[in-house]
Amino acid sequence: MGGHIMRKILISFSAVFTLLIVFVVFACEKPYLNNDSESGTAKDNLRVTVFEIEKTPFASLVQGNNGAATRGVEAASAVCTRLNFAVYDLAGTRVKQVNQQSGAADFGSAVFQLPEGTYQLVVVGHSSGGNPTMTDPTCIKFTNSQGYTDTFICYGEVTIGEDAVDLRVTLDRIVSLCRFVVTDDFPTDVKKMRFYYTGGSGAFDATTGFGCVASKQDVKFDVVATQKQFDLYTFLHDTEGTIHLKVSALDAADNELYNQEFDVPMQQNQITWLSGEFFNGSGSSATTITGVTVNTDWAGETHLTF
Repeated sequence: MGGHIMRKILISFSAVFTLLIVFVVFACEKPYLNNDSESGTAKDNLRVTVFEIEKTPFASLVQGNNGAATRGVEAASAVCTRLNFAVYDLAGTRVKQVNQQSGAADFGSAVFQLPEGTYQLVVVGHSSGGNPTMTDPTCIKFTNSQGYTDTFICYGEVTIGEDAVDLRVTLDRIVSLCRFVVTDDFPTDVKKMRFYYTGGSGAFDATTGFGCVASKQDVKFDVVATQKQFDLYTFLHDTEGTIHLKVSALDAADNELYNQEFDVPMQQNQITWLSGEFFNGSGSSATTITGVTVNTDWAGETHLTF
């Protein structure tokens, strides 16, 4: 895949000039739980509206009370369940943050009151179990307990002057996905599947779009007979990388009954499918690409078998 993802977003001012914003990626650390949105008061001078996520425009745009374009909640919530808007000064100190969950009336649009000056803006869309730590724009972090999901971001600088700024932003996908598929049946005593992987990152740097820490990502799934597919997300440290994945089948008391280990090649914004007989298989590492397909949502897919 190409270099790190950078996109430009159009910022429309209520005055007579336009500004170009360049998107990149973020990072997090401690959860910031306060919402600083002033709910559309007359003093607001920055409004940020999510207009597009990964080339999917939201058709249900309507005019708000202030004349700014907003969109129906359903469009964004179909892609992610949480949005985090953060404003930082140029030194990287967080000034304000707004956290939203799908179902809220204002989901997809946030307003701020800011002194005049130039700021860094980060918007993250995801479906994790909690808000990422966003203390530092160069290290936005999710945790094992929150879980890792499809994640979209935009990053750029915005200058606040005498006139209010109205931004319509596009979020781009920055994760890589390993889609693990079990093709044989689960033994009756297997109650959980555990996926422990290194080589990627659970945190990312908004200024580069890449992972920024050496994470030990650990995810467990309860076994359902009909579920044979498990999705594992990570932020790579470059456009390409390899994760070392240990897959374990556990009983009800979390005792390990079976395990296999794999070295899985990954690419940013691509799906790597890894499939085979887990309980009857040989346990060898998956190293051979058996086919490549492309879909419209991700940049591409790689299919591996074990």
